[in-house]
Amino acid sequence: MKRISCLFLILFVLGESSFAGVSLIGELTREKTMQPGEKFEGKVTLKNTGETSWEVTIYKTDYLFYADGSNIYGESGRIPRSNAGWLSISPTRLTIPPKEMASVYYIIEVPQQPDLIGTYWSMLMVEPTSETGSKDIEDETGKVKLGIKTVLRYGIQIVTNIGDTGDRKIKFLDKKLISQDGRRTLQMDIENIGERWLRPTLWVELYDKGGKNMGRFGNRQLRIYPGCSIRHKIDLGDVPIGKYKALVMVDNGDEYVFGAQYDLEIEQ
Repeated sequence: MKRISCLFLILFVLGESSFAGVSLIGELTREKTMQPGEKFEGKVTLKNTGETSWEVTIYKTDYLFYADGSNIYGESGRIPRSNAGWLSISPTRLTIPPKEMASVYYIIEVPQQPDLIGTYWSMLMVEPTSETGSKDIEDETGKVKLGIKTVLRYGIQIVTNIGDTGDRKIKFLDKKLISQDGRRTLQMDIENIGERWLRPTLWVELYDKGGKNMGRFGNRQLRIYPGCSIRHKIDLGDVPIGKYKALVMVDNGDEYVFGAQYDLEIEQ
């Protein structure tokens, strides 16, 4: 009897990405600003870079992520801000011959509902399911070996913003100062408690007890959907032992800037 363990990995990168002989051309986040009643048509382009044909399955899921590192790819259309019900895809299964390209088409139709506000999203999964012509690995007795089969899939985020609507709000959840190998790291947990997704840049400014600016640390852009949270680790370098005021800034690149101030003590 065939027994194969499967390991699933989801890729979230930009540009042209490739796995298992199948390459996705374009970005893995597709964002569109629309109004109720509007319709948008797009496509996902795939390329088989291998020497054999690949069968690919396309399906929808919801998507949530949290500061503790957990990611949830639930049944589509279940979370309040899912746009999976607005999204239709064709085809849902295809075979890509070697060295050829194929397209998956999707349509977003925003309902004619005046109460829609902020950001809605879901995930379009693209998963190679089998390689035509591939064979199971057998041992010398002819039995199929027990092994691990790695299944890689793309998660394409389909994001719909309703105009410029929706509150932009964040909440600073927790902080933790970590010291390791002489390096200090400030760990920050941040939650989006608003109605619209944010793509802010986060940094920290440190001031000693005399008010001297010890520097600006971190400058990373983040993405946070409403109801989701992230954990960001900021390298404070070799800041000397002492007590400091930490000014944490979360700048969305527009008029929405959020800040928090903490007392930090670096002991070692």
